[in-house]
Amino acid sequence: MIIDCHGHQTIVPKAHTDFRAAQKVRLKDPSLPKPMQPEMSDDEIAEGIEANQLRLLKERGGDMTIFSPRASAMEPHVGDAETAMEWSIACNNMIHRVTQLFPENFIGVCMLPQIPGGSLDNSIAEVERCVNELGFIGCNLNPDPSGGHWNAPPLTDKYWYPIYEKLVELEIPAMIHVSGSCNPTFHATGSYYIAADTNAFMQFIQGDLFKDFPDLKLVIPHGGGAVPYHWGRYRGLADMLKQPPVETHVMKNVYFDTCVYHQPGIDLLFEVIEIENILFGSEMVGAVRGIDPQTGQYFDDTKRYVDNLGLSADDLYKIYEGNARRVYPRLDKFLKAKGK
Repeated sequence: MIIDCHGHQTIVPKAHTDFRAAQKVRLKDPSLPKPMQPEMSDDEIAEGIEANQLRLLKERGGDMTIFSPRASAMEPHVGDAETAMEWSIACNNMIHRVTQLFPENFIGVCMLPQIPGGSLDNSIAEVERCVNELGFIGCNLNPDPSGGHWNAPPLTDKYWYPIYEKLVELEIPAMIHVSGSCNPTFHATGSYYIAADTNAFMQFIQGDLFKDFPDLKLVIPHGGGAVPYHWGRYRGLADMLKQPPVETHVMKNVYFDTCVYHQPGIDLLFEVIEIENILFGSEMVGAVRGIDPQTGQYFDDTKRYVDNLGLSADDLYKIYEGNARRVYPRLDKFLKAKGK
């Protein structure tokens, strides 16, 4: 199988966006009634998926996408705890609808109702609902709910421990993924995302998170941000900080995806990072949707880059299927139940 670990529902029915717009209007005028959860037909949901993610998945030779709500629309910096909870429920319920309509091709990962400086109680409740009731296999964890102002504790802080405890209990990983930027100094997908990935990795070097959570699995998307390109810097910083080598201190628990949109970048990723720590991902119909004029191919058709590496059959299996099944054990159980 070819399993894409990083997909978002970037095309949604109008009722869904109308619900979010109504939430935002009510935040400005609390006297308005709370908007009801959006209603939409199976056909409305299927139309957007079939014309976009499912079509491209099949055209590019893939089989299944680990699918979550649109990252830039998670917007934990917008509104209060009630608004965040209702928005997360709406987004996660729609992902569940997709997985029910296309069970062979999509499996769910949830967003969390985080808010800046808020309790993680609602996030724990929502991840439990999504895993235990909706069959989801992971979650997206936002390290900066402020939307670009970076006032949350580092990911190694005990503030985050309740959610880590729940992830380990449920046997699910988290993808470390910020949302849209409300800080004009950060372009969302070109700067903020990559900075967040890189920042998370450095926090893991500085702390001792995985001593407390040896079974915790975290995925840093977008090829690990700047980390592979500056691998020597991080190895050197770990040494200067009197921390163990990154290979044992961090990389026993952290994984990168292949959402890197040119061949030299993929070449570097695979030269620097161990095969066991790389999961195939594309984030297609996401941050970069156009065609590369130098190649005539879509930037986010990452399978082409991986296929060009000349990997052995064993290594290709790890990248395309084996690593995902190991990092997402509930995915493995789901596939085995289907005889795969």
